Amino acid sequence: MARASRQRNVKGPDKEPAMTKADIIENVYEKLGVYSKKEASQLVEFVFETLKETLASGEKLKISGFGNFVVRPKQKRIGRNPKTGDQITITARRVLTFKPSQVLKNALND
Repeated sequence: MARASRQRNVKGPDKEPAMTKADIIENVYEKLGVYSKKEASQLVEFVFETLKETLASGEKLKISGFGNFVVRPKQKRIGRNPKTGDQITITARRVLTFKPSQVLKNALND
């Protein structure tokens, strides 16, 4: 995906630019050209909402040429408060993992 010409948000200690949802909408608008900005925004929002709903239901999400997203359960466990050293119970939860495809790995390293 080509990067839009507008200024990117810069956050974090490394101060590298980050692509935002607005940048993705702008790219969809520029690349496809057949949509208005509002329609491009609705399209991107629909795709993200579909991804969220799929993951929230516990389904795996496989995007060919990009990678796999999997929601995994984590059991409750005992941890330590780093500030006080006191033992605390870390509640059970679900975590999202991502494994990039070989195509994406190759694109990052070329």
